Amino acid sequence: MWLSTLLLAIRSIRRNLLRSFLTILGIVIGVSAVITMVTVGNGATLSVQSQITSLGTNLLQLRPGQRMGGPGGSGGAPSFKEADATAIAAQVSGLLAVAPEARSAATIVAEGRNWSTSVIGSTNEWLTTGNWTLADGREFTEEELRGGAAVCIIGQTIQRELFEGHDAVDAFIRVKNISCQVIAVLGSKGQGAFGNDQDDVVLMPLHTLQRRITGNTRVNTLLVSMTDGADPELVKAALSDLMRERRKLAEADENNFYVLDTKQLGEAFSSTTRVMTMLLGAVAAVSLLVGGIGIMNIMLVSVTERTREIGLRLAIGAMEGEVLMQFLIEAVVLSALGGVIGIVLATGASIGLTRLMDVPFQFDIGVNLLSFVFSAGIGVVFGYFPARQAARLDPIEALRHE
Repeated sequence: MWLSTLLLAIRSIRRNLLRSFLTILGIVIGVSAVITMVTVGNGATLSVQSQITSLGTNLLQLRPGQRMGGPGGSGGAPSFKEADATAIAAQVSGLLAVAPEARSAATIVAEGRNWSTSVIGSTNEWLTTGNWTLADGREFTEEELRGGAAVCIIGQTIQRELFEGHDAVDAFIRVKNISCQVIAVLGSKGQGAFGNDQDDVVLMPLHTLQRRITGNTRVNTLLVSMTDGADPELVKAALSDLMRERRKLAEADENNFYVLDTKQLGEAFSSTTRVMTMLLGAVAAVSLLVGGIGIMNIMLVSVTERTREIGLRLAIGAMEGEVLMQFLIEAVVLSALGGVIGIVLATGASIGLTRLMDVPFQFDIGVNLLSFVFSAGIGVVFGYFPARQAARLDPIEALRHE
């Protein structure tokens, strides 16, 4: 009985192909929109997480001031010193590396080309805290770090813009008014979490930057990388206590520095993108309801058109349940077919959009199955009323229907 009922429903759908296609169009749009929004949103979340991770492994950043983005930048708070990084490394447990960081904007020149970039002064620990690798060359030696030698490590963007991508190791670049030998090229990281180009950077020893470019001993940021398994809260508390002591803050004084946890920052960004994905998915799901209403409307029209057919079937012995099942299966087949087409379209659209937005594509079988089941459920819900109306027709009145 099930097979014959299914074949009868399919035959009825094929009889009016254009109307059937227009009927399921709402389901197709709804399913494809939901899956596409969720897939692209998940890709964006993964991209944000990856970009935050690229900042460093279990990274904490200490910066002067009371909060990030506060008025006046650091708000007049004193900057850090290199000795602060040394004290942290010696007195705080659970740390993998500590790197002082000073920055300065500069125009660099090489081979007749110039480029404006950010110059960073730090130590070899800066590479560890930021998960950096060297594509070519070597790290700074202890003599170069202590003596403030005119050597530097450049990012991939600098190599591409100044050296047209060819080997830059052992070449010389001019940073402001000093000539600096390139000893290494950093591995590529690409775009950062805030839209910046992480490869557009020049790294040199901290003393070199302080003595020859900035002319002061200020340190803008202290980068602290924790070991795996370290308790971030305990580490942050130890850092806060140590820095309050070193900056001679009284018990009643507020901190004139803040600790930024990149992991928490990543979780905040990821949470935001997930909420946006859910909202977009919910908005797209409204079209599924619209599609279900369309199916109910067409099924009611179909019942009216086939009143005599229904009356004939009831007159020759068909049970009400069989008629009910025929129209219910027809509605479910329509909505399920729309779900399948929607999944196919959503997969293609998701691949295209993720490539356009440069975010990873991740096929989520759970979302696809849920969308298909929901689309089939739409057919059951919105097809039941027309099917029940057909099954309850009076055979005599139905046969008289013109």
